[in-house]
Amino acid sequence: MGSIPEPDQQSNRNIRDTKPPGITFVESTTKSNISFKSHQAIVLIVTFLAYTSYHASRKTTSIIKSALDPQTPDETEQSPSFLSNALSWVLGNGWAPFNGSNGTVLLGDIDLAFLIVYAVGMFFSGHIGDRMSLRIFLTIGMVGTGLFTSLFGVGYWANIHVFYYYLIVQMIAGLFQSTGWPSVVAVVGNWFGKSKRGLIMGVWNAHTSIGNISGSLIAAYFLKYGWGWSMVVPGLMIAVVGVVVFLFLPVDPESVGVEREGDESGPPKKGVTEPLLSSDMVHTDTEKGSAVGFFEAWKIPGVAPFAFCLFFAKLVAYTFLYWLPFYISHTAINGEYLSSTAAGNLSTLFDVGGVVGGILAGHISDRLDARAITAASFTYCAIPALYLYRSYGHLSMSINITLMLIIGMFVNGPYALITTAVSADLGTHESLKGNSKALATVTAIIDGTGSIGAAIGPVLTGYISTQSWSAVFTMLMLSAFVAGLFLTKLVLAEVMAKCNDLQRGSRDATPPSDVVEEV
Repeated sequence: MGSIPEPDQQSNRNIRDTKPPGITFVESTTKSNISFKSHQAIVLIVTFLAYTSYHASRKTTSIIKSALDPQTPDETEQSPSFLSNALSWVLGNGWAPFNGSNGTVLLGDIDLAFLIVYAVGMFFSGHIGDRMSLRIFLTIGMVGTGLFTSLFGVGYWANIHVFYYYLIVQMIAGLFQSTGWPSVVAVVGNWFGKSKRGLIMGVWNAHTSIGNISGSLIAAYFLKYGWGWSMVVPGLMIAVVGVVVFLFLPVDPESVGVEREGDESGPPKKGVTEPLLSSDMVHTDTEKGSAVGFFEAWKIPGVAPFAFCLFFAKLVAYTFLYWLPFYISHTAINGEYLSSTAAGNLSTLFDVGGVVGGILAGHISDRLDARAITAASFTYCAIPALYLYRSYGHLSMSINITLMLIIGMFVNGPYALITTAVSADLGTHESLKGNSKALATVTAIIDGTGSIGAAIGPVLTGYISTQSWSAVFTMLMLSAFVAGLFLTKLVLAEVMAKCNDLQRGSRDATPPSDVVEEV
């Protein structure tokens, strides 16, 4: 008869089965176990590289737009005949079918298709991610993204001029791209507690802007060899990083057999004052640690307002992500037009400002303990910055650079805060009673809702820009305003909480009156 394995033996076997092979190899080579802090460092580095490569591969289409459709200038600045000649000399003749009179519309349609599939896939990705190994799930998504990003570039050498080829390839790439964000946020949330989460995730979230910057620079560099290289090289890079994820990413402390330290012990399991739902079934499920359902996750306090705020915040951010290089190359700065490469390089300053904005928003929200106030303040400040950039950005290069940095800070600040620290906070909300299997679902709901806005913004820009870029900026300013409005109730609640804290503090500081003590 076979013997039944002891519980400890079974636990060790499960750990060996889930521990990444790269970590297993390192520990067997060094004859020692990797510490909790070292695992945290590995998680931050690997997930940072992973989502940097996601955004680098996503940014490429915005760089090649001016090579695919070089003939549609901003006609509010100069005469059409002058612009046509100047742009033909700087940008080339384009690539059919995108170099026709409806080129911007076709490019906008591709962006829309990509982002709609990305947004829809996000909801399913969060649901699946909470139910399978995030390491395997992330690896599949990254390799698939690399494959279909490269296939878009293959159209250059295969001399493909069929619009639906590029449309379908981008849609499938969007589906694989949707695996990224819920997975990396869930993994980081599994390893880091709430203390200083805003600052840590603000710094960590620099991967978004660094990915955009590196994607822009790589795509712009290879553009001179043919726009196909601008797609294939980032595609190969994300596939390679996907292999690194498979080898080294520990999903949570339990999967590698290490104990949590300090305030990283996870969400509180006692003292819960606000229930998730009145249903006894959900209470039982969360106590057991089973994954939270899609509709149950929507009812977590704060998820809906932040999700709808991100809808409009991401509409603004992704309009810049997909159209800023195109806008720069088609708008004279101090009377001169920039090449596709120069416009792509200049557009990276928007993401430099985004890095600063993400870190600043995270730090301020930690110090104030007020996520909604911080996000709303940044969103409202983006409105005058957008107006100034459209009105005065073309006057000189120095003004353009300064205003672009400011816009990047105020646009990407709340976007970064909501998609990282806020999502992680809500995914480990006290109403979940210590259940950590809601992180990917909550992250997917918030970012998936935001991604619907991200899909709408670029396609609206594709249509509106054919009439006027000023109208595009008006749309962006209105979107930023509405984004802030969705946080109004949460802002008021945070303000009231601060006032109550001040009142309690003043009462505690008041010296007691003379009272005769009874013996």
